[in-house]
Amino acid sequence: MTHVSAKAGLFTESVIREMTRLAIRHGAINLAQGFPDFPAPQAIKDAACAAIQADVNQYAITWGSKRLRDAIAAKSERHYGFPVDPETEVCVTCGATEAMFSVIVALVDPGDAVVVFEPFYENYGPDAILAGASPRYVRLREPDWTFDRQELARAMDGARAIIINTPNNPTGKVFSEEELREIAALCRKHDVVAITDEIYEHLVYEGSRHVLMAALPGMRERTVTINALSKTYSVTGWRVGWAIAPPQLTDAIRKVHDFVSVGAAAPLQEAGAAALALPDGYYEEIGRDYAERRETMLRTLEGAGFRCFPPKGAYYILTDISGFGFSDDVAFARWLVSEVKVAAVPGSSFYARPADGRERLRFSFCKKPETLAAAAERLAGLRGKLPPTP
Repeated sequence: MTHVSAKAGLFTESVIREMTRLAIRHGAINLAQGFPDFPAPQAIKDAACAAIQADVNQYAITWGSKRLRDAIAAKSERHYGFPVDPETEVCVTCGATEAMFSVIVALVDPGDAVVVFEPFYENYGPDAILAGASPRYVRLREPDWTFDRQELARAMDGARAIIINTPNNPTGKVFSEEELREIAALCRKHDVVAITDEIYEHLVYEGSRHVLMAALPGMRERTVTINALSKTYSVTGWRVGWAIAPPQLTDAIRKVHDFVSVGAAAPLQEAGAAALALPDGYYEEIGRDYAERRETMLRTLEGAGFRCFPPKGAYYILTDISGFGFSDDVAFARWLVSEVKVAAVPGSSFYARPADGRERLRFSFCKKPETLAAAAERLAGLRGKLPPTP
């Protein structure tokens, strides 16, 4: 008799990746999964090719090549004035996804509580479950995605860790310094570790500013900062990420990482060092480009009849679909990908209780202008294409 673990029955496969498979099947424009469809910077690709030609083909040091770790530390100092010891405070991983899993397993014991803001990136709940922990969800409330301070305080009492994703996927919320200071105060009060997913750090709009949680007073010793090459440098398939943490936490994270994946791809780590050394002008340029894509996508979605929650960061737009007459988000998303040939993500995948997201759909705008224009053509006159209401 075959047997599967009880843990595996507590969550589903990734809905985001499922929508990509459906987009491929139906020949749809993929505005579901958050990967760019335009090239990575040439300098980074050249560095990767050079590393392969130079026979950088064997294992790097388990927790990351020295060149990449040095580059991570240098970028932290340059952008935030936050010093990092590359020898004791950095662990390079197979993307931010593996970093988050390894961090939770390293720092959280079975039965511990992990606080997660909701709606959330769909990996966080399963990561906690696989570690034997119990997620405690704190709601971000529309339209500005604020949280209730008392609700958060109750959730933090007795918790082991809190996950903070800023800029946030799927809402586009950028946590303000005031909010982060409030969270930090609760972390100190309740002896909670802050695990921050900051992979969209350079994608902020409308005057928003990304604040480094680890740099706030009293937080260096209790913060793990997770990041990756994926989003900033348009290389989501390279799977090179990292965690920055104080030495005692880094030591535990490195041990778990070692037995989860051994290490990230060695030649791509060399290319990652080149990426992190790009001049400040690069970040200014991608900020402008994504701000333009954001405006384009907002016009498209609003023109098609969606009510949008304009994001302050990242590259997603969460929408309200209640006016379209579908019974739920999954039915709408499946009809949209098969009949309109545009893929989006059902909002229920971002909530612990799927019913809470049944009137939401998430679109990504990390696409070429011509891709966004083609999507606009397909979404035009959407209401006239809707099936009859049952």
